Amino acid sequence: MFNIIKGAFTEKKVRSRVFFTLALLFVFRIGTHITVPGVDASALDELQQSGLFNLLDMFGGGALSQYSVFALGVSPYITSSIIVQLLQMDIIPKFKEWSEQGEVGRKKLNNVTRYATIALGFLQGLGISYGFNALSGFGLVRSQTTATFVTIAIILTAGTMLVMWLGEMITVHGVGNGTSLIIFAGIVSSIPQDIREFYNVQIKNAGDELTQSLIFTAIVVLAIIGLIIFVTWMENAKREIPVRYSKRAQSASDAKLPLKVNSAGVIPVIFASSFIMTPQIILNTFATSSQGQTWYEIASRVFNLSDPAGATFYTLLIIVFTYFYAFIQINPEKVAENLQKQNAYIPSVRPGIATEEYIGYMLIRLSTVGAVYLGVISVLPMIASALWNLPSSLSLGGTSLLIVVGVGLDTMRQLEGLLSKNQYKGFIHPYEELKT
Repeated sequence: MFNIIKGAFTEKKVRSRVFFTLALLFVFRIGTHITVPGVDASALDELQQSGLFNLLDMFGGGALSQYSVFALGVSPYITSSIIVQLLQMDIIPKFKEWSEQGEVGRKKLNNVTRYATIALGFLQGLGISYGFNALSGFGLVRSQTTATFVTIAIILTAGTMLVMWLGEMITVHGVGNGTSLIIFAGIVSSIPQDIREFYNVQIKNAGDELTQSLIFTAIVVLAIIGLIIFVTWMENAKREIPVRYSKRAQSASDAKLPLKVNSAGVIPVIFASSFIMTPQIILNTFATSSQGQTWYEIASRVFNLSDPAGATFYTLLIIVFTYFYAFIQINPEKVAENLQKQNAYIPSVRPGIATEEYIGYMLIRLSTVGAVYLGVISVLPMIASALWNLPSSLSLGGTSLLIVVGVGLDTMRQLEGLLSKNQYKGFIHPYEELKT
């Protein structure tokens, strides 16, 4: 790993990509401190214990605490991506057709996702402005007029589109997946504050129970280190399926088809977190008018991560998205077709339909393990926070840990690939070298 980091700053082309990525992430961090005009961000101090607030704040890297122009972060963009991907499953035939057109179709779908992001960003901007304003005793927005709320929603939508553009630029010209890195940067930037909050609660105000608090802190630190090691191991775990080639004189006995245990990566966690935000934002708009009504109380529990019902629903969403995205990442039909074109086969499995069914079966088995792993890691800190009165921001520690470790590993793999590409020396040398 250290050799990869060293190479990233010594290879000129890779170094320029790394610095470009860091520069755009710096722009994002600056934007999280620019407060929306006409807003008193200090009115949100009393709401920082709510599940929705912590979730939005985590994705925005503290942007919501400042009620900055980037307060929505990439949440509308992720939600739009989920909707567009779901609509490609024969729900809208045109989307299905575009998904099979390669690069041209992908550009069309990306444009639809961007337009959907604008619409969702505006609605979410209105929702959180009106909802948090009501929950804060109408102290968030200084001027209580329709024009003011619309203006704030437009500013928040513009901020979301800028964050989305920064992510796309990082993906194209930088290192790693831009959207994931922006979430990564937001989570990492909040770690010092979380540590300070944990210190104040567990050690500074421990009083006569300081010894027990220190022991508990040591246990928590060891548990975090153990979870990081376990998550890293699980993200690298894979099942290698042997492959044989029929038209080779000597078939490569070491040919393998690798299938990761968690093929979906951390995308299900990001999708589930973003997906659960939208209903909470909508419910916030009914906080004053529907308080106490049965439907509102039930919905508030189901979409509240601090409630057992909400934590259960969140875990189920992660499991569903794990299966969904695993089959998007690895299409058994296409894998079986490619193996057949290369005159390759899996031992004891007939080519064609049988191979497709076998790969699908293996993918379901592996995704079951991956789904349980993601769900357990995400919900464990929520249970620990409820049992031992930990700071509310740490209840999302499992989600944060999965995202940080997963994005970090993916970025390191891409850096390793870029370094290997630059260090490769082909057989065709430039004309100037041949003359010498």
